[in-house]
Amino acid sequence: MKLVTRKTVALFLLVLIFAGAGCAAGTAAFATEEAGFWAGLWHGLILVITFIISLFSDTVRMYETNNAGVSYDLGFLIGAMIALGGSCRSARKKRRSRKEREWEEIGDKVEKKVRKAIKSWVDESDREDREWEEIGSKIEERIKRELKDWADE
Repeated sequence: MKLVTRKTVALFLLVLIFAGAGCAAGTAAFATEEAGFWAGLWHGLILVITFIISLFSDTVRMYETNNAGVSYDLGFLIGAMIALGGSCRSARKKRRSRKEREWEEIGDKVEKKVRKAIKSWVDESDREDREWEEIGSKIEERIKRELKDWADE
């Protein structure tokens, strides 16, 4: 049994939009007093909803013109940054150094060779267990020899 249906979610979103519009900038709520930091923060948070509603209504605005100045602007800016994602980090591309590109290239080549070797071993499934033991011991001996040579350098 579904606890939350699509109709319930749609109704909740609709109520949320209307509740946000009731507290939006440019309404009669700030006709007598100035909007401060907290109102600016709220208006920044509901920026997208208010913008959409302002397209169809002459009484709702995105930004409250009767505000307390810098404190409202700061709240609006913080709210807008939260609502719109904070920064443009995702737009920046990570620049890789030449060494990082070289290591990535080496890693890709090694991965391709390992995949090819594993595939060839799997394709030769008709080998007996004795042959696999022989291959394993040859690999083990080669690794021992390479590590010994490397350690002796």
